[in-house]
Amino acid sequence: MKLSVIIITKNEADNIRACLDSVKFANEWIIVDSGSSDDTVAIARAAGAKVIETSDWPGFGPQKNRALDAACGDWILSLDADERIPDGLRDEILAAMAANTHAAYALPRLSSYCGHFIRHSGWYPDYIVRLFRRESGRFSTDLVHESVDVRQVSTGKLNTAMIHFSYPDDDTYLRKLQQYSSLGARQAYAAGKRGSLGTAILHAISSFLRSYIFRRGFLDGKAGLMVAISSAESTYHKYFKLMLLTEASHTEEP
Repeated sequence: MKLSVIIITKNEADNIRACLDSVKFANEWIIVDSGSSDDTVAIARAAGAKVIETSDWPGFGPQKNRALDAACGDWILSLDADERIPDGLRDEILAAMAANTHAAYALPRLSSYCGHFIRHSGWYPDYIVRLFRRESGRFSTDLVHESVDVRQVSTGKLNTAMIHFSYPDDDTYLRKLQQYSSLGARQAYAAGKRGSLGTAILHAISSFLRSYIFRRGFLDGKAGLMVAISSAESTYHKYFKLMLLTEASHTEEP
């Protein structure tokens, strides 16, 4: 059984080497890069990865399907450049492939926020399907927050968490906030949703309460409060941008 690792990138020079180092046990590494201006492509190729460069950006789901289509392994492990596979999870992945009990596996994920690993706020264990037989799954076409569709096959769970360095600093957080909120607003608008300032505020308040109170973010101390505030902020920006799209559509009507 051969394993292909697939990763989509743009300007991930600070991450891609460590990510690839953590999956040296794989048989193939496929990188689909959407116009990096740093050394991402050179670093990935030097590490032995096959790099496919694209000039457009169709969204996270379609871009990951491009990587999937280029993979040749019996099994697929999908990673983001800021994720790492620890040794314990490596052993579980290899054992799962050998046993072949399920066609797909959800992996737990432990994420960090500005140097703090978050174990509440809905961030952990954060099971997400990332390991699957190549013919058993395909990514959704969502612009953001894509997922692997494995509804027709048996899915198991692994135990050791992959490590996710999601927001190493405030600059990364602000960059992702802008990108994800814009894509989220566009996706919501395309799905027929409309926004207003009131809904943006209400969704932001709800997001804060859900993260900090109902999902017990307060147990992570200061970091939990930062996560809850950030969640509210990103939610507000998504629905604020949805409001702007809604208002723009009204002005265009005859």
